[in-house]
Amino acid sequence: MRLNYGEALKDQRKNAGLSQKELSKATGIPQQTISWSETNQGIPSIDFCVQLADFYGISVDELIGHEISK
Repeated sequence: MRLNYGEALKDQRKNAGLSQKELSKATGIPQQTISWSETNQGIPSIDFCVQLADFYGISVDELIGHEISK
């Protein structure tokens, strides 16, 4: 099952055991931006996704819940 971007971003944050405020402090990404992205108020920028993927040590595909179908 493919998640929407916001759910996937929120799942990654929760799996890391972080609140939005803690993630914001650790990455320098404003908490408003994290909340905006997790609630699907818009599509996050590629820079935002790369920064979070690097922080979590995963690929951008993994970050956003993208699975390649064959």
